[in-house]
Amino acid sequence: MTLPVNFDSVSVDAILADWVCALHDQGVEAVLVLGPSPTGGSDDRDVLAVHPPRLLGAAQALAESRDFGASWRESDAPLVAWQDISKAAFEHTGRWRRLWLAHGHQTLVRVAFSLPAGRAFECFMFSPRTFADRAQAAALAWSAFNIWPMLKRAIATQRVSLSPREQESLNLAFEGLTARETAGRMDCSERTVNYHLANAMAKLNTDNKLAAVQRACWIGLI
Repeated sequence: MTLPVNFDSVSVDAILADWVCALHDQGVEAVLVLGPSPTGGSDDRDVLAVHPPRLLGAAQALAESRDFGASWRESDAPLVAWQDISKAAFEHTGRWRRLWLAHGHQTLVRVAFSLPAGRAFECFMFSPRTFADRAQAAALAWSAFNIWPMLKRAIATQRVSLSPREQESLNLAFEGLTARETAGRMDCSERTVNYHLANAMAKLNTDNKLAAVQRACWIGLI
C-alpha cells in the first residue's frame, strides 16, 4: 500500500481516501476513526475522521453507542475485533448497526490503539462483503497498524497545533522531567520552559501540566 509520506502537507481526508482505495480489492469501502473525548468520561468518544464523508451520521451513531466502550476495553476483549453486523437479530440491533446496514455494509474490522486511563483510538474498516475467515480480517488489521502512525499525527495536528518547542516541553513532561530538567535538555531557561508549557496548556484547555499531558495523549499529540 503506497501512501503519501509528507506528514505536514497531507490532510486526514487524503490519507483516508488513499487508504480506502488501497483496501478496495480487499472489500473495504469505508473507514472510521474514533477517539476519546478530551473533556468527556471513559465512554465518551468523538468522530475524528470518516471516509466517505456521507457516512458521518452512521459514524456518530457508533461513537454515541456503548459498543466497544469502556466495559469492552476493560475486559479481556481483543484489540482486533471482526464482526458480521448483518447477523444480529434486527430487533436487537443498535442504531449504528442499522445505519451501517442501510448503507450496504455487512462486516466490520475494528483495531484498537490503547491509551492511558482506559481510553483508546479505534479504527473501523467496513465492507459490504462477508468474510470467509479470519485471514481477511487479519490482513485489514495489519493495514491499520501500518498506517496508524501517519494517520494519528495528521489527526492530532488537525485538532491542536502546537509549536515545536511546546511539543517538546510536553514530551519531556510526559517522560517525567521537571521544568528545571527540561530546561537543561532544551538548552533554555526554566522560565522559558514554563512559558511553553503555559501556551500548550492554554491550547489544550487545561490548567495544569498533568492534565495537559493526559489530554495531549488522548488527542494523539504524544
